[in-house]
Amino acid sequence: ALRHPDFISAARSGPRGRIALAYFEWAGVVRDDGVIGWQVIDGADSANAFADTIAGRPFRSFRGTSISGALGFGAGLLEKNSYSAPRRVIDISGDGPNNAGRPVAMIRDAALAKGIVVNGLPILINPSPSVIRLDRYYADCVTGGPGSFVLPIYAASEFSTAIRRKLIQEVSGIGDAGSIRVDAEAPTDCLLGERLRQRFSDPYFPELDR
Repeated sequence: ALRHPDFISAARSGPRGRIALAYFEWAGVVRDDGVIGWQVIDGADSANAFADTIAGRPFRSFRGTSISGALGFGAGLLEKNSYSAPRRVIDISGDGPNNAGRPVAMIRDAALAKGIVVNGLPILINPSPSVIRLDRYYADCVTGGPGSFVLPIYAASEFSTAIRRKLIQEVSGIGDAGSIRVDAEAPTDCLLGERLRQRFSDPYFPELDR
């Protein structure tokens, strides 16, 4: 996705002709060895170099889903760097609701209060039967800010294209009719993941307070 000419063109087409990127991997916690620091992307060479760094990392899975931890870490990266930018975005991709760390809506709202935009890419390739509408959960509990969007993935074959579309939208700041805007329904339970985790670990444990 980072190597694609459309992404590079989007990065160069802004008012400053460049963007800065950082990358990190997370599950129940953020991986200390899974962080790639800030790099300016201003053309094909810098985009390919950043892509090479990501591609060279070994894959390792680990447990838990702390979206709140990822949002807090991402906000810290944006607050503590040497760049000045008119628009700051956290890109969250995951396959389940928050089930570790602080409540996700609280941390999301704190990021929005700092002027940070949060976009989401929920992965619905093998959806859990316990979480029927992860896209709705992302829309209501994870994402927010001017121009924010949720772009779900339903099949492995969609992954590469979806990541590219998402990056281009984030860099350009222009909405896309293909991204999801969830219609108003009953309020989403933003503590859904925490309740499910308690139920599976101890079915007799009292319900969390809302």
